[in-house]
Formats: sequence, C-alpha cells, structure tokens
Amino acid sequence: MRLNRITSRHGAALLAALAGAALIAACGSSSSSETKKAATASSSAPSSASSTGALTGAGSTLVAPMVEKVFGPEFEKKTGISITYGAVGSGAGIAAISAKTVDFGASDGPLTPSQSKECSGCIEIPWALASTGLSYNLEGVSHLNLSGPVIAEIFLGKITNWDAPQIAALNKGVKLPNEKITPVYRSDGSGDTYAFTHYLSEVSPEWKSRVGFATSVSFPVGEGGKGNSGVAAIVKTTPGALGNNSSFYIKETGLSGVNIENNAGNFIPPGVENVAAAAKAMLKAVPQLDKLSPSTANEIADALSVVNCPYQAPAPGQQPSALQREEARAYPISTFTYVLVRPGSAADANVKKFIEFAVQPSIQALGSPLGFSVLPPAVVQADTEAVKAL
Repeated sequence: MRLNRITSRHGAALLAALAGAALIAACGSSSSSETKKAATASSSAPSSASSTGALTGAGSTLVAPMVEKVFGPEFEKKTGISITYGAVGSGAGIAAISAKTVDFGASDGPLTPSQSKECSGCIEIPWALASTGLSYNLEGVSHLNLSGPVIAEIFLGKITNWDAPQIAALNKGVKLPNEKITPVYRSDGSGDTYAFTHYLSEVSPEWKSRVGFATSVSFPVGEGGKGNSGVAAIVKTTPGALGNNSSFYIKETGLSGVNIENNAGNFIPPGVENVAAAAKAMLKAVPQLDKLSPSTANEIADALSVVNCPYQAPAPGQQPSALQREEARAYPISTFTYVLVRPGSAADANVKKFIEFAVQPSIQALGSPLGFSVLPPAVVQADTEAVKAL
C-alpha cells in the first residue's frame, strides 16, 4: 500500500466513513454533538470488517509507513486478514474511531480527557516508536544545527532570517544565507504537531504560555501543509523553508534534516538508535509501566513522553553510567505512537491479534529502514498484558 492511499475491498466504504469523521477532526478534539453527527453521517459504512477477513483503521501519517509496509502485509501473510489503513492524520483517526467507522485508530498524541470520553472507553496502546523532526531548504547548506529555544523563536516569528546571530552561533563555519525563514507546519490534526509543540512547550516558556501543545494549535507564523506529504511538498518548493516532518518523510522525500541539540549539549539527528536511546532513558522514570492494563492505559500513555529527554552529567572524575550514555545520545523529539481500540467491538478478537502481532520484536525490527525503533522490551511486555485484558 502507498501512503495516503486507501485500498482493499472496503476502501470505498472506508473513504466515505473517513470523510464523515474528518468533519470533526479539524483539531485533536471535538464536541460530543459533532461526534454524533459524524457517526450518523457515516452509518452506511461498515464499523467492522472482521467478518470478511479484513480490518479497517485510520489516523497518524507518522505511523502509516509502519502500518502499510510492515504491520499490514506481514499480518495478512500470517493470518489472511487484510488491513486497510487511511493515513489521514491523528485528529481524523481519533474522530473515526470515536464515530465507530473504523476498527482501530492511530495517534501519536495521547487522548485528551474529552477525546477519551467521546471515544466511549477507547484505550491507547503504544505500538511503535519513531521521531518527528525538521526539514529545511537552504541551498549550499548540507548540515544544520538548531537548539530548542531557537526553533521556538523561529516558529514564534521572532527569528526571521537564516543568518540571524542565534543560528550562526550554533553553526560555526557554515555560510548561512541572508534569506527569509518560512516556517511550515501541519494544517490538519496531527500527532507530529503534538510531539513538536510538546517539545517547544518544554524548551520555551513563551511558547508554552502563548501556544501550548496539542494535535492542533494556532501557529503564530508560517504556512500550513496537510499531512506529512503536504509539509514536505511545501519545504521542497520553498527556498528558506523549515518544516515539521516525521523522520521517515524527511528521508523519503530527499530533504535535509536538522540536528537538534539535546539536554547533554549534543546535536542529534533523528536516527533509530538515537530514538531508542531516548526511550530507554525515559523508561527509567515510568515505573508504573508494568501496571499497564485497559484501565490504566490512557494514564500511562500520558506518562510515556519521550520529548526533551533529561540529562544528568556524571560527577567530576566519574565515567558516565549506562543511563547517562543513553541520555547523551537521545534525540529530543522522539515519540511513541498509539493504536486506539474500542473494547467490546465486533472486530475486537482480530484487533487484539493484530496488536499482539505488531508489537512482536521480530516484526518491530522490520521497521528500522523506515525510521522506526524497536519497542523496548518493557513496553512490549506491558502491551501484551494490556491486550490480553481487553
């Protein structure tokens, strides 16, 4: 399957269902009345395709490569159950699962309390680990370093040119052009936006107070693109552009990616090893992970933030610990991405099989060429227990 393309025997019905759900997905959350309207509008679409040996899902474009190139094909090969996935953005995926027009949703941001309520008991289970980053279009510049505070000032509209002293100080020896910066962001409800704005809220008090973080926010400046592909297209055709893209799309579209400074003072690219390091370091602070179950899943998902991984330097004269070494190479905007399920739905048995299959280490390992890190063993174990309890 190709990204942003919906295929399979139920493709037309799913498109109709997602069209209805998308009406309530301009942001990551929606009102209860809007959810009811979307459910009514899409009632002709199948809420479950499991009876015909197929499952339908929708949501995150970040996780789409993993679903469409690994999870789906490998699961069908093993079970004969096909997966139809609509890469429509996390906001639309949340709306679709809430409206009961798909068997599972996918989001890179945890559900808000209002979203959880509208989804009537949906739970979220971390099933992939990746990163979101920044792509740029600067002729003659093949290597670019940026820090969190500088990125925030760019997207706040306070740093407007590439040769600004704040950027030059991070890129000594690099000839930066006197060129306008065009910030590019997601115009649709997006888990990439959630991870990116969550990071900016961590590193910039002004961003936190003025903009905040969610799957959809009001960006102060710049140009919006729909989906990761839309942002990539704008960056590719706009000299001076700086866009928020998942690492897969940066690589897939041949764009240049920014190295972002972490709390250890190192400039880190969004590679799978650096994302895995962030997850390993973060898990030390989430001891309740072993208690993951349907009743605690959403609470724990909120605690699984991988952005802005902390760093504690070793004491003078001491060698860094294993944890400190992971922190030192952690990529700052790493993110778990979640599958959203409705316990008790007609497709529940096959959805459970699908999730259990997807989180297996052997399947997770197939995502490395796509920019996905293998889930830490503790997460796999917790996921498996949570799915069994559905």
